[in-house]
Formats: sequence, C-alpha cells, structure tokens
Amino acid sequence: MRVVVVGLGVQGYKRRRFAGSDFVCSADVRNPDADFRDVREVALDRFDAALLCVPDAAKVELLDYLVEHGKHALVEKPLVAEDEAVLARLEQNARRRGVVLYTAYNHRFEPHFVRMRDLVNSGALGKIYRCRMFYGNGTARLVRNSDWRDQGAGVLDDLGSHVLDTARFWFGDIGHEFSIVSTDRFENRSPDHVVFVSRGWPRLEFEMTLLSWRNHFTCDVFAENGSAHINSLCKWGPSEFAHRVRVLPSGRPPEQSVTLVEEDPTWALEYEHFKSLCRERRPTDLANDIWLNRVLRKLGAEASEMAEA
Repeated sequence: MRVVVVGLGVQGYKRRRFAGSDFVCSADVRNPDADFRDVREVALDRFDAALLCVPDAAKVELLDYLVEHGKHALVEKPLVAEDEAVLARLEQNARRRGVVLYTAYNHRFEPHFVRMRDLVNSGALGKIYRCRMFYGNGTARLVRNSDWRDQGAGVLDDLGSHVLDTARFWFGDIGHEFSIVSTDRFENRSPDHVVFVSRGWPRLEFEMTLLSWRNHFTCDVFAENGSAHINSLCKWGPSEFAHRVRVLPSGRPPEQSVTLVEEDPTWALEYEHFKSLCRERRPTDLANDIWLNRVLRKLGAEASEMAEA
C-alpha cells in the first residue's frame, strides 16, 4: 500500500517512520521539509491511502476529498464535527466508494489494555462496579505555544477522547450520561486539567491533565470478584498489570502481575491493523466517532461554562 502523510508534525513524523517503505511523500502547509503543501497537489495515481495528522478543523474537508477520489484514510483522533450528521455523511460516502476511514486510537493496541479487555470479557471479574483512570502529560507549555491546539475543550478533546474510547474498548456500551466534576485553566487559555464522571454503569471516573510533568497513566477496575490495575504505558515504562482475586469475607487477595519493559508497540500494530482493513475493504464504521463527538461536545460545553463561572 502506498501512503502519503498529511501534516508533517510530531505525529506525522511518527506515522512516516512506521509506514516504512509504504511512504510515498508528505504534504504540509507550513513544514518546508514536506514534499507538497497540500495533498491535493499529489497525483492521484501515486498513492492509495493518506495518514492525516492535521488540526481537527481541517479533517472533514480533507476526508471528503480523499473519499471522493477513492482513497483510504487513517486520521488522528478525535474525529469531531459541530453537526454529527457530517460524520454520518462521511461514513455513507466512504461505504459507497468502498474506502476505509479509520480513526486512530493507538492505545487499543497497548498490551495491558488488550489484557484488561480480555480479562473483563472472560467474566472472571464478575460484575464491574467502578473504573477510574488518570492520564497526564506535561505538555501545557507546548499546547499554549501552538497556533491551534490551545483552544476549544483543550485537554478534554486531546486526552479525554482516549480515556472514553478506552472505556468503550473494555466495557462496550457505557451510555451518554457524563458530567464534569472540575475544570481548570491553570496555564492555558483552554482547559488543561479536567475531571469528569459517568452516571451509568459501570461507574466511571476520569482525570486528565497537561500538568503532570512526568507523563503517567493509571487505571483501577473494581469488581465483584476482584480488581485489575494498570500502572503506566509501555512508552513511559515499565508498564505493570495486576489482577487481584477477592478473598471472602475479607483478606489479602492473591495477585497475578505482569511487568513489561519494551518500546511502544502501538504505532506499528495500529498501522498494520489499518492496512488489513484496507486489504479486506472493511465497510467504514464511524459509530464510535459519532458517539465520542456527542459526548465530547456536551462535556466541552459544560467545561467551558464551568471555567467561565
């Protein structure tokens, strides 16, 4: 498969590296190292798919162009629109043209995230009561210095989209009933620290921040028959997974744990997954994006209102 990278920034350089020999050329309106300023300048017979690493506002227009010309596309998360009908139209047009539109949520390929999904699906934990996640990085200054990142819902769209997608990956349908607990703009114009919760089942609690100077992720799942825990991602390793089996009526639970020390495997795994979708001509499914768009827009409005109060 021949791919063009659109948007040659931090993400674009990563995508180019993992595309390897599939990479044909790059397009970026600002980066002088790019081969073209606009993907629409690239001859259509030169590529089969595009890897879109561009600001949110540019995504739909570029996807429309690619779909119209029968090109597959991987687009960095989140895929959002003011009107969710736009996303439904994209899905319909992609299906009609037989092309794949895939939104990248690379954490689905994190080994311990897969392990958590498999444990939940096995039923060994029994009824899931509660899950809490913390996702933090230290990019507040980088975001503030960006021309386009420090706006809108800020960290909510950036990291909140990841934790919401992860919860769907593990638990399936988690409903739409979420509410903001706190939102702050400590250093940025847009929210840089947000906490929100669900009123559905299982109970969910998410905290995300751009002010964690050491990048970190933690997760705790509490359930009827025990608990499961993740500490850190592979890219920030070591990454630890623990499964604790409940002792009745109480007592110290036996624990199985796995610790990984390895390079981040998610980028390569996700790219291979995207290629397999394209080979198989899997029908485009944007249901998850439409759900995320609805939840993020509601939470974003709530966060903005709370920040102004």
